[in-house]
Amino acid sequence: MFAAYAARIDRDQPLNGLELGERPAPEARPGWTTVNVKAASLNHHDLWSLRGVGLGEEALPMILGCDAAGTDQDGNEVVLHSVIGQSGHGVGPDEPRSILTERYQGTFAEQVTVPAWNVLPKPKELSFAEAACLPTAWLTAYRMLFTNAGVRPGDSVLVQGAGGGVATAAIVLGAAAGLRVFATSRSEDKRKRAVELGAEAALPSGERLPQRVDAVIETVGAATWSHSVKSLKPGGTLVISGATSGFHPERTELNRIFFLELKVVGSTMGSKDELASLLHFCAAKGVRPVIDSTLPLDRAREGFAKLAEGEMFGKVVLTV
Repeated sequence: MFAAYAARIDRDQPLNGLELGERPAPEARPGWTTVNVKAASLNHHDLWSLRGVGLGEEALPMILGCDAAGTDQDGNEVVLHSVIGQSGHGVGPDEPRSILTERYQGTFAEQVTVPAWNVLPKPKELSFAEAACLPTAWLTAYRMLFTNAGVRPGDSVLVQGAGGGVATAAIVLGAAAGLRVFATSRSEDKRKRAVELGAEAALPSGERLPQRVDAVIETVGAATWSHSVKSLKPGGTLVISGATSGFHPERTELNRIFFLELKVVGSTMGSKDELASLLHFCAAKGVRPVIDSTLPLDRAREGFAKLAEGEMFGKVVLTV
């Protein structure tokens, strides 16, 4: 079957390790099911995999891709939850949870096999491309906002780095849930898009907000960390799920964290139940993922290049 896969690790030039070509079709496994992929979306996790983060040389070649929507063996339209082993289904009792492509072949292929427990019905209101955007970036944003930040309608939220998959999802979901959303970006075009998607205001990165906020959704890391901490109300919550600009901020702002009794919460992906809630929320409220571009699988390298350059707004989707 045709696939986009990591053939080698290159920490400095990750796209050098990306290959497109034939790979073996998935083999049947007890308790697992095979899905015919219709659409799959890119995440920064895929770039990190090509750099060797969470993926070792011994696991190569590895088909990339965490997210997918498609049809199961009975023709049902489905969405995949890409966290393997979270519930123990389909894996050994001592195996820790992982994301697709860390231990198991991913979704950038004609077929993928996952534990049957990881398959959810796709709402008819969502296209395959829209549904394929939800299981990683949008699920991450959903958990950051509604589980880990604990915000309620009327609360205020700062979303750093408008344009990225998680950030865009947080803007759309937050606005749909009645939050006051502020966003930042270095790009004037991305700030304009953020307002069009429901942000109350979008400011240049690092600029002082009109008010302090109840929570910050942080995925940028080092470049925005100090600004995120300074933007919180006393007792506010900073939720972080990534650090695309680096892991070591110049200023940690520890004095502000303890003096203002701020909460810093790490967040990774989300549960199957949260994904089911997100699917229902999108279907019922007319919320749709923001798709930057849709490419056929054989043009996956173009999609990876857009992701690496940060030139997209929303999700890049590969279709099969």
